[in-house]
Amino acid sequence: MSENCTHDCSSCGENCSSRTQERTSFLEPLNPASSVKKVIGVVSGKGGVGKSMVTSMMAVAMNRKHKRTAILDADITGPSIPRAFGLDSEMAAVTPDGSLMIPAQTMNGIQVMSANLLLDNVTDPVIWRGPVIAGAVKQFWTETLWQDIDYMFVDMPPGTGDVPLTVFQSLPVDGIIIVTSPQELVSMIVAKAVNMAKKMDIPILGIVENMSYVVCPDCGKKIPIFGEGHVEKAAAEAGVKVLAKLPINPEIAQLMDAGKIEYLKDDSLAEVVKAVEEI
Repeated sequence: MSENCTHDCSSCGENCSSRTQERTSFLEPLNPASSVKKVIGVVSGKGGVGKSMVTSMMAVAMNRKHKRTAILDADITGPSIPRAFGLDSEMAAVTPDGSLMIPAQTMNGIQVMSANLLLDNVTDPVIWRGPVIAGAVKQFWTETLWQDIDYMFVDMPPGTGDVPLTVFQSLPVDGIIIVTSPQELVSMIVAKAVNMAKKMDIPILGIVENMSYVVCPDCGKKIPIFGEGHVEKAAAEAGVKVLAKLPINPEIAQLMDAGKIEYLKDDSLAEVVKAVEEI
């Protein structure tokens, strides 16, 4: 630690040895039987912006590139990833010695661990306090048999509370994707997510604006039904890139609801995929 250290990490550079050592000291080790090469967090400053949809689409896209892909569903109280892939409750298993959980696998081999895979019924509520929820996320990382994963996507709950903090501190996150919507308050919401990531020394890959427009079925014109987006300005102020603007697409919603997101044929996240591959 530098003799001039003020203990205010926000004033330090990203390469400050004290910051690096502090973050490393909180990392939870994988079980020796597991292997995960890259961890990508998918975050949002508020709920309802399509974060789980983007997580699912990214996992499908990387899986189609013949990468071994996984999703750790860190949204413990509001998990939706299993539904998107048609996975039912109690589908996660355990190793013969009972020491590790075995994630469920989707139709095309994406490994998934979620609270809804451990419940008797998917509609059973998870009524836990923050520290317990954070502990469950750590268990999903350390006590699950993740088999030769190239890319793991972590679907986080919205905001900057216990779970995002736990993920940023406990998992070796290689970068995050921020998902947002076109409303004017996006600048404030994006700024919160960006500032948290910077304080935690987590690289920001870029921003995805969901529900950016709808395509007229008659003329093909793009109609911004929520008004002109403010994501470009917010991204410029934060010093990050806008990687994609996704339309309102009923087909995606239908496939998510039917558990068939792996049937989606869509390349709207191509730039996001490229950013992940370049890590």
